[in-house]
Amino acid sequence: MVRVMTMDDYDEVWELWNSIHGFGLRSLDDSREGIERFLKRNPTTSVVDIEDGKIVGAILCGHDGRRACLYHVCVNEKYRMHGIGKKMVGFCCEKLKEEHISKVCLNAFVTNVVGNKFWQKMNWTRRDDMYYYDFALNEDNKTVFVP
Repeated sequence: MVRVMTMDDYDEVWELWNSIHGFGLRSLDDSREGIERFLKRNPTTSVVDIEDGKIVGAILCGHDGRRACLYHVCVNEKYRMHGIGKKMVGFCCEKLKEEHISKVCLNAFVTNVVGNKFWQKMNWTRRDDMYYYDFALNEDNKTVFVP
């Protein structure tokens, strides 16, 4: 069952993120306070999927009023290949349409073979005409990858 993510889900989502091999977590952005800030700005677009009474999938989804972005798209490895990712992405896209957002993007690590296959299967367009840049405004916001 897919539903909107709330702060009550944080501990279980944090546990899910930490179970995904190679997953990158930001020390500030993904903290309880960081996610609370994100969900306050985007109260209806982030989702979780619940199966067997536990959260097995999650997507952070937000927009700036013009364009949206998906972050931390993940499904517990034991629950993959059952359409959960597809359902969650569809749910996010419908919520974005309700808010009159017409374009959504995401970043996927080149080394994320499983994720990149998923996005290709979902017919998302991989862009080769752009470079991605970022600039750290707070050096304390470190990325740690789950082993």
